[in-house]
This record gives sequence, C-alpha cells and structure tokens, in this order.
Amino acid sequence: MPDVTLAPAWTALFLGLFAFFAGIGEFRKPGHWQTLIEEIVASPALQLATGLLELFLGAVIYIANPWASPDWLSSALSVVGGLMCIEALMVLAFSDVYMAFWVRRFGPLSKLWCCCSIVIGLALIVVSMLHFSGMLTALT
Repeated sequence: MPDVTLAPAWTALFLGLFAFFAGIGEFRKPGHWQTLIEEIVASPALQLATGLLELFLGAVIYIANPWASPDWLSSALSVVGGLMCIEALMVLAFSDVYMAFWVRRFGPLSKLWCCCSIVIGLALIVVSMLHFSGMLTALT
C-alpha cells in the first residue's frame, strides 16, 4: 500500500498554485475567463472535453483524499473533489444552462472572481506548507 499521508498537502499545493496563477493571469489580462467560458458555450466538443477533464481531476482528488480521515485537509479536499465531479456532470448534461449562468456572472464581477481565486490559491498554498511542516515534525 503506497503512503498517501502527504496526498492532501500535495493536492492543496497544486490546487493552490493553479488558483493563484489563474487569478494572476486574469488580473493581468482581464476578460480571458469570460472569453474562455464563451468559447466553451459555443463548442460542444469543448463542453465534452471540459466535463471529462473536470470529472477526471475531481475523481482523482476525491480518491486520493479519503473522506473518513482524521486529517481535516483530506476530508475537505474529498468534498472539493466530489463537488468537481458534480459540476462536471452538470457541464456534460446541462452545459447550455450552466455555462450561460457563469457567462452572466463573469462580466461585471471579473475582478472579484480574480481576487477570490488569488486569495483562495494563497490560502491553499499556505495550508499545504503548514501541512508539510506538520508532517515533518510529526515524523521526527
């Protein structure tokens, strides 16, 4: 059995890096997320690929971070993975309605979403680093 005790820290780190740098990218060039969503709305192929990718990533996060764990981070990330799977299924089944909902939200609130992404990314990075250091001190 592989040692998965650091899986929550690694998952949080990579999700945090993704959220942080995606937020920075949108902050640098406002409107990219709006364009991205509009392109997904316009393309059934992108809808299918987006849903499949999110379903796969959500399942990996859910499986790698057991819900019934004494580690709160693992449990929280399991919820995140499960929500990603649900969202992926929504994209696959109801992409016209679901994506139209997000298209309306991004235009006027793009700076807010961008800042939220950066803050969430930083929080996940900090939590992962604290988790790594906590694991290191527990091992010694």
